[in-house]
Amino acid sequence: MSAPVVDFERLGPPLKGPSALGSDLRRFARLTWTLAITDFKLRFFGSALGYLWQLMRPLMLFGVLYAVFSQLGLGKEVEYYAVGLLAGIVLFSFMSEATGQAVRSLSQRENLVRKIEFPRLAVPMATVLTALFNLALNLVPIFVFLLAAGGRPLWSWFELPFLMVALGVFVLALSTLLSVLFVRYRDIEPIWDVVLQVTFYASPIFYTAALVRDTAGEVALKVMMFNPFAAILQQTRHAVIDPSHESAASAIGGAPWLLVPLALTIATVVIAYRVFDRAAPRIAEDL
Repeated sequence: MSAPVVDFERLGPPLKGPSALGSDLRRFARLTWTLAITDFKLRFFGSALGYLWQLMRPLMLFGVLYAVFSQLGLGKEVEYYAVGLLAGIVLFSFMSEATGQAVRSLSQRENLVRKIEFPRLAVPMATVLTALFNLALNLVPIFVFLLAAGGRPLWSWFELPFLMVALGVFVLALSTLLSVLFVRYRDIEPIWDVVLQVTFYASPIFYTAALVRDTAGEVALKVMMFNPFAAILQQTRHAVIDPSHESAASAIGGAPWLLVPLALTIATVVIAYRVFDRAAPRIAEDL
């Protein structure tokens, strides 16, 4: 006997598995917001000092680094070196927190992922959104220290929201890619820990762009500024703290070279979404 012929047209279109964004963007946005708010509240639940613990980590690291490197004479050529150092630590802490938490975000919500069909991208995106809440709060001491040190409001402060959006998009792309790769390759977490450590010392956080130019040369500074995080940090210091901090365009060797970190950011976004979107229907099975 021959096998029966199945008429797939009568059965209708094949069912699709869970996707990255889902079919309803409003549902995706509400779910992401709910997850982020819940995580933010739970993080400080039962803590007497609450948010102060979140603020203490960058301030303690700032205190140690400032005590060490100010004695070595770093930052004498720019105004408000201490505030610039704090800004670098706060921005790096955001990237470290968001990506570090996102690596295990899907595996930590395994019970939810296995039982409910929802847009999978909401999980790592909620993690980054929670880190953005902390970043917004951690930016306040930067302005307090700046004004206390004699700084003044600048029109260039209006650049800050755009710079934070650029940083948020870059970090979200990294977080998305790390979260989905960790589902199948558990070595991603220790590898990313090493990458973060390298990024911390390879970015002008506690040293200035001028010091890199004087000690390692113009080419080394240009390559360093190709890193989107380093370019955003440098421009943040220039726009928010004081113009004596070099702009990103000046540090990288001219405004046209800024297309390199921009292209790297766009490439990271495209690759992260394509990888996540292809893996989204199989995440529950891979977990």
